[in-house]
Amino acid sequence: MKFMKLGSKPDSFQADGDNIRYVATELATDVVVNVGDVKFYLHKFPLLSKSEHLQKLVASTNDENGDEILIQEIPGGPAAFEICAKFCYGMAVTLNAYNVVAARCAAEYLEMYESVEKGNLVYKIDIFLNSSIFRSWKDSIIILHTTKSLLPWAEELKLVSHCLDSIASKACMDTNMVEWSYTYSRKKLPSENGKDPLWNGVRKPQVVPRDWWVEDLCELQIDLYKRAITTIIKKGRVSSDVIGEALIAYTLRRLPGFSKGIVLGSDVTKHRLLRAAILLECEETGRNELMRRIGQQLDEATVADLLIQSPTTKYNVDIVQGLVEKFVAYEQNARSALLVDSDFQENRSPKSAPDASKAVVAKLVEGYLAEIARDPNLPLSKFVHLAETVSGFGRPSHDGLYRAIDMYLKEHPGMSKSERKRICRLMDCRRLSADACVHAVQNERLPLRVVVQVLFSEQARQAASGVDTPELPGSSRSTTNTEEDWDAVPTAEDIKALKGELATLRGGRSGSDRNLNEKVAASKMKGVVMSKIFSKLWSSKERNGEISSSDTSGSATA
Repeated sequence: MKFMKLGSKPDSFQADGDNIRYVATELATDVVVNVGDVKFYLHKFPLLSKSEHLQKLVASTNDENGDEILIQEIPGGPAAFEICAKFCYGMAVTLNAYNVVAARCAAEYLEMYESVEKGNLVYKIDIFLNSSIFRSWKDSIIILHTTKSLLPWAEELKLVSHCLDSIASKACMDTNMVEWSYTYSRKKLPSENGKDPLWNGVRKPQVVPRDWWVEDLCELQIDLYKRAITTIIKKGRVSSDVIGEALIAYTLRRLPGFSKGIVLGSDVTKHRLLRAAILLECEETGRNELMRRIGQQLDEATVADLLIQSPTTKYNVDIVQGLVEKFVAYEQNARSALLVDSDFQENRSPKSAPDASKAVVAKLVEGYLAEIARDPNLPLSKFVHLAETVSGFGRPSHDGLYRAIDMYLKEHPGMSKSERKRICRLMDCRRLSADACVHAVQNERLPLRVVVQVLFSEQARQAASGVDTPELPGSSRSTTNTEEDWDAVPTAEDIKALKGELATLRGGRSGSDRNLNEKVAASKMKGVVMSKIFSKLWSSKERNGEISSSDTSGSATA
């Protein structure tokens, strides 16, 4: 790798924590430069002697700000500014392919031109780029990578186009003029390991293949790769079969699974296209447009389509969150359009189709939540945010949401009481099926408060259907329970006793009688639990003075 050293003085820049940089010198600093969240305590003279932009900033500061100036949009951030500042002080600094583009863009921002001082930073970096970096195959590819985070500066300074032209020119060279050592993403040849046999006492000359450059370009992101291949094609000196080999190599490298020969139909490719867009690190605009289109058809997706891997967590929840939000926006716009249209067509019903799609997406999200809940590194906030996004979607029951919540509680046993309370708020206990209620009552992972809600809703449902339900306990119950009891989980002994009660009530009958007996047993079991837990609720209310005459009157008004 090529490099260039600037300055000769010792590097006396020091750090005080992560957000403070200063020059270790006996001379007091007289200017503070804020770059992002980092403060640089520096001296005016060396900075202003080389930077016209800093001259303007210092001249425009008022008495209130004192000698503190703000630089928020400098390309390359604090690291690039520090390189420029060290150059102003004459301190030793090394430029290479990894930092030279950021330094060049920052120098342009600071206006470190020859008109300010001869031999300024812009001039020296341009000499280094043209005489060394752009002449190196490896360095040209490296700096092309770095330009991605420095747009539009790198584009406007023509650094991207110079990189592309350098790469294309070398790819188009006669292979007799190419040294095989150019490429750096390949295995060594036998000759390079000293194992190549001699031919008549002389080593065979190394033959460089026409596609020697193909593998190296596979490291580029797709938008840069496209521009590199286009530039190579425009030069007209590379055969179409080599271009084809390059495209195949890139596809196999960047799209795992493509080599398995899977051919996708045009109607089912969008979800996998998004997966490819993420893997290929496509530019933001293209990825957002693809997400918008997929979001409009999210009701046609499956859970497997949404399981996109992420470097930090098992799955990329942020992408799915974005897709669901796109779907919500699309449905809202569609509903508005239908409502406007209904002014002219009163017989049309704008609710049926959108509501059906929402129910499908709600079920899809519930299934997805149940899958990602197994990830021990999944933050609770992401789980809750995604669930809340579809909370207003109609669905037959909340059984799927309960399953996802239960899975998260199971895989994250270290959750605090407040966190358990937060995740359980997502679920409406009144929307649980009878089977889900029975499971929830015996679920040791649920807070006691949730178990009460489940039992209360089940009792109300039985009362509405004409089934006898146990009476609520009176005010003579014990008052020894605290608020923390409600956020705690039922003890294993309680659960075991309840199961034993159910087992005792069952049995002794067969056929339809047994089915009836089991229903009665289940009802009695729930009554036992409700009596026990409602006593806690009642005593807690009694202790806090919350019980009024209407609570004990036994009557209700419509």
